[in-house]
Amino acid sequence: MIQVFSSPELLADAVALHIVNCAANAVAVTGRFTIALSGGSTPAAAYRRLATPDSRLPTPDWQRTHVVWGDERCVPPDDLRSNYRMAKEALLDRVPIPADQIHRIRGEDDPEKAAMEYERELRGLLGSEGLDLVLLGMGEDGHTASLFPGQAAVHETARWVIAVPAPDGTMWRITLTPAVLNAARNVTFVVAGPSKAARLQQVLEGPFAPDVLPAQAIRPVQGRLTWMVDEAAAGGKAVRR
Repeated sequence: MIQVFSSPELLADAVALHIVNCAANAVAVTGRFTIALSGGSTPAAAYRRLATPDSRLPTPDWQRTHVVWGDERCVPPDDLRSNYRMAKEALLDRVPIPADQIHRIRGEDDPEKAAMEYERELRGLLGSEGLDLVLLGMGEDGHTASLFPGQAAVHETARWVIAVPAPDGTMWRITLTPAVLNAARNVTFVVAGPSKAARLQQVLEGPFAPDVLPAQAIRPVQGRLTWMVDEAAAGGKAVRR
């Protein structure tokens, strides 16, 4: 499903409401809500929206919410480049989520060790269940989470979490793999801006080539896949449906 919104602000509002609805459905069925957060400026606006009291937006049951991350840069948690720091400042410090229900990736540790420990934590949290909601972005090169073009991680079917080098070689990253992302009940891409338009159309309309366009590797087995994009990212006629 593709949803197009006329502005980044309306996109952020819609993403916030989507999170609220997924949370309510999950709590009603299982008694808790598990969400994998994405980094970047586009979801940050939705996180701030969630943390701002508004009678038009129902409040999620934060006491029953568990937060994990789709990927993280291998930096300390207070680094400006940290996805954890962004979510903490935009959302987590502003809502009553119990501290032990915030499951961050330890980007300051050795990458391989951090990946193994995070996988162990996720398996303990989820068991045989999938995440209730995964939020993902998409880079201008078609990558998502830290699944980059030309890297073997895009085909991973056993490990849930792995350490990968960034393409520019500047740092390592830790990412969830398709093995766990595709097991989620809801996977939602959030994409904004004209610089993403051409690549978005390739991902949605082009031939299946996940080695070139890793976002195409995200195909939930039984869950729902949603693209929430602004008009600038929707760009071409082929995406408007």
